Amino acid sequence: MENKSLDKYTAEDINNFLNENVDAIVVVDRKTEKYRSITRKGIFTQVLDEEGDYVDLIQKLWFHRIDSTEEISDDYKAFIDYYGEFKGKYSRRIKVFPEGKTTPSVVQMNVYPLPEIDKYVFIVNMLDDEEYVDEYLTAKKVKTIQNTYLFSMFVNLVTDTTSSISVTEISDEPVKTSLDYSKWRLMTVNMIYPDSQKQFLEFTDPENLKNNLSPGNTISFDCLMKNLEGVFIWVKLIFSRAKPISENDYRYVFMVENIHEDVIERMNTIKKYERLAHLDPLTGLLNHGGIQSEIQKTIDSYDNAKEPVALMMMDLDDFKNINDTYGHSVGDATLKSMAELLKDSVDDKKACVGRWGGEEFVIILKGASSESELSLAEHIRKTVAENVFGQAGHLTCSIGVSRLNDKDSMEDIFDRIDKAMYTSKKIGKNKVTIL
Repeated sequence: MENKSLDKYTAEDINNFLNENVDAIVVVDRKTEKYRSITRKGIFTQVLDEEGDYVDLIQKLWFHRIDSTEEISDDYKAFIDYYGEFKGKYSRRIKVFPEGKTTPSVVQMNVYPLPEIDKYVFIVNMLDDEEYVDEYLTAKKVKTIQNTYLFSMFVNLVTDTTSSISVTEISDEPVKTSLDYSKWRLMTVNMIYPDSQKQFLEFTDPENLKNNLSPGNTISFDCLMKNLEGVFIWVKLIFSRAKPISENDYRYVFMVENIHEDVIERMNTIKKYERLAHLDPLTGLLNHGGIQSEIQKTIDSYDNAKEPVALMMMDLDDFKNINDTYGHSVGDATLKSMAELLKDSVDDKKACVGRWGGEEFVIILKGASSESELSLAEHIRKTVAENVFGQAGHLTCSIGVSRLNDKDSMEDIFDRIDKAMYTSKKIGKNKVTIL
């Protein structure tokens, strides 16, 4: 551009300057939902077509993952059209991906609506790396806070409007959009896990918010919600009511907080302690309460399961002598070895094993024939007799077996396996008895 005094510059000079220095100029027709590129330079020869659909333009420019070429899931694409409506001048920085590039380029986008003819003019410029670096370093400091909240927006229930929508996985900045709150609810419910959709609609209902959330207070609830990749993650949905300017002022801040890792960690911890509550600390098998609970569940589902169920009770013969002779440490080691032997014996079967107490063990075996039940019991008896239990040496066991019958209670089936096991002891030990 020629250097001359200010009074010598004309509109034509400025137009020529813009044509030479602006990287892309795009005109959008809102009626036909089409766009045409007036100017394309540099990366925009790859990013923008000469002409195309406006929805495609929005998706190319900013409706993708902020630092990735990955497309968002189809559910979220339903919002694209609302992100492309402008009622006033608009400016923002966005990240675009030239063809074949895996790292984004930062560009400045300015939108000028032409309301009289229902068209927009987009003026887009590539930013220099040096120009962006200071802003990037500053943004990086707050990124951890931003990424905690996947989504946020302002809600005005009186006018049924949303504003300043921010989706941190799409943009560093709030997005200007025109979307009724009532429409947003009915679109967003599709992203909520089916079991929680009714609760979401109740939670976000305008009358619920007006009646149950006083100024300055916050309400929330946790649920599974699809992220931009279409994967359900745990989030906290939060509504906070602003302090009113007038009595009939109902303005809110709505946020979606990513709590997935915390919830999964908490669930894993709960499951861990649930398991520990049902496990025998010495052997790692189900403890008395755990195996008793499994027996009861088996009885409760027996009529519908349509498969045979056998229960076995096994007792190590003369185990008291081991504790008296070698001490409890050897006794404990023997019980641990016995537990491993039983787990190995039922490894390929529909079975679970528990320590009933002391040297007594119980096995629940499902889906096996009478012959298979007897075969398993005999296998355990012989394996125990042939095994060397460390310092305790050779041992034997007595086993009682009984099949679950219709109308059996816990007491009925346990009474039979208990009697069968003691019958094995009475007739010489190292035996299997079926009742």
